[in-house]
Parts: sequence; C-alpha cells; structure tokens
Amino acid sequence: MHGGWNRGWLAALAALLLASLAPALAAEPALRLTAGGTTRSFSAADLLARPDAASITLPRDASYGRPMTYRAVPLRALLAGLAPGDADTVEARATDGFVSQLPLALVEGPAEAWIAVEDPAHPWPKLPGKPVSAGPFYLVWRAPARGPVAAEQWPYALAELTAVDSPAHRWPAIAVAASLAPDDPARRGQALFATNCLPCHRLAGAGEGTVGPDLLRPMPATAYFTEAGLRALLRLPASVRTWPAQQMPRFDRAALSDQDIGAVIAYLRHLAARTR
Repeated sequence: MHGGWNRGWLAALAALLLASLAPALAAEPALRLTAGGTTRSFSAADLLARPDAASITLPRDASYGRPMTYRAVPLRALLAGLAPGDADTVEARATDGFVSQLPLALVEGPAEAWIAVEDPAHPWPKLPGKPVSAGPFYLVWRAPARGPVAAEQWPYALAELTAVDSPAHRWPAIAVAASLAPDDPARRGQALFATNCLPCHRLAGAGEGTVGPDLLRPMPATAYFTEAGLRALLRLPASVRTWPAQQMPRFDRAALSDQDIGAVIAYLRHLAARTR
C-alpha cells in the first residue's frame, strides 16, 4: 500500500514537472521561410547543425555598433531550397512589428546576407539601450559596403522571411505617378522611403510595419510637419518630440544625406497631393 502511494506520488510529480516544462519546450523559437507557396521552419539547433554554418566576424555590426562574431548560415543557401517564383523581394519580419523589404538582388549579391543564430547556451549581449539581444535570429551582412546596405536592412529578432513582390507592385498606390519626370526627387524618395521608413510606417494602410504611425492617414505628415520639422525629426527624433515608447532611430548624414531627406519629403508631398 505504501509503495503504491509512492508510485502514485512520483507519477503525479513527474506529470507536474512535464506540464511546467511544456510551455518552454513549445516556445522554442523558429525562423520561418516562405517562398513559392512552400514554408519551412528552422530552429536554432537546425541552423547551427547545418554543414554550411560558419563563424563570421563583422568589423562593425550595424546594430551593436562594434565588431561582432557570430555562428551563421548564408541566407542565399537557405533560399536555394525554396522556389521564389516571380518574387523580387525578401520581406523580413521581426517579432516587434518591424518589417524590412530587401530586394532579392541585394540578398543574392556580393554584400553577403547571413542569418546569425544565437546559441541559447551562450546568448549575445544586450543591444545598446535595449533590454534584449539581437537574437534569436538576426540578418547580418558580411560585406555591407558592396550593397550598399542601409542600417534598416539589418533586422534583428527575426521571425519570418517571405519571398514577395516589391512594395510598389504589392501596393501600387504608393508608387509615384508614371508621368513624373525621371529626375524628379520624388522617384528617389520612393526608393529611400521603402528602405528606411516602410519597415515601421504605413502609407494610407499600405505596408506591413506596425511600429510607427501611418504617414498619410488620417492626415498626411506633410500637412502637420513643416519641412524643417521633418528634417529635424529624421536627424534626431527626440529633438522634435519624445514619448516613453519612442523607438525611431536617428538618421545621420551617413545614412541619409540632406539631399536624401529632401527626396523623401518630396515623395511624401507627391503622395499627399494625390490623396486629397
């Protein structure tokens, strides 16, 4: 009788322990890749066990602002197992709502896109000014100058990569008018916005980012910001307005020149005029 009670107690304890471990096991992060209607998921262990996993050292990591060494796998090799079809863009979605649109030509080009994988047993340091690291998955570039690659094209806390059409094809309303002169600054502004702003902001509902406000609805940003205010906001957001959950980064002249910012403003004005 006593032995039966022990066995029952041990079984109950084992069940309790398994129940407590189940959420942790179920919550193991995975990176999803989708292309041509096919989706594959990779855990950190899956990626670290690949024969093409390698240690790479970056002289200056865009998110950490210093040299970093990672175990990583080449993104091009991961995508090779999927058929992207006619897609010309890789949409990189992070867990915090940041969604970067990466031209497929850039991903497959000489800038060398890699997926850095955080080893749970040896986590990376916390990002500057943030309570978390860049893990568990982080898209990094081994030779970013060959792109060139913008700071917004280093998405960390990566959850999903999807082969899609370019933003202008997916959301025609955010493309500049075909009648616009080839050298009109708004044309360049469209490309700059897609790279640097669309990851966080939408335009009249177009886009995937959820971090920042829509810049056309309910009122265009160019209607309530002066040009000087917009320029200051892009250079140093905290100099214009601050709030507890503020996440917008500053864009120095290495990221966006004064001429680049003028082109983005021209683009926003162009879209605002069309939505009146």
